[in-house]
Amino acid sequence: MDTIYLTEKDYQRLHGLVQEQRQANGPHVVAALSKELKRAKVVPSAEVPRDVVTMNSLVKLRELKSSAEMEISIVYPKDANLANRKVSVLAPVATAVLGCSVGEEVEWPGPQGTLKYKVEEIIYQPEAAGDLYL
Repeated sequence: MDTIYLTEKDYQRLHGLVQEQRQANGPHVVAALSKELKRAKVVPSAEVPRDVVTMNSLVKLRELKSSAEMEISIVYPKDANLANRKVSVLAPVATAVLGCSVGEEVEWPGPQGTLKYKVEEIIYQPEAAGDLYL
């Protein structure tokens, strides 16, 4: 399992989210995110590589079987809006790509089996754009 990168701010907020969701909805809701947090290398916002998916990043993904592409923003649950392609970090796809770099392949379970995607591009990353307070 490769290391993922998270900013200090994202890590703190996500850790709080995990604790909150664990108490409200049970550990199964945040099991995947908890696992990701444990393998994360935490870095200051100014030091996160520009090719890493952070919270509020807009990411282009390519499905490996069909080559279909999709763009999603990884957001906190309160900001999720599927019509605007804003996907909660608690959703399997968002949990899978958080902290990954461009070029990495990720997979997660879907209704018809395992889905495999490649992180094609980070269209917007808050830290790279200087938006450190999102």
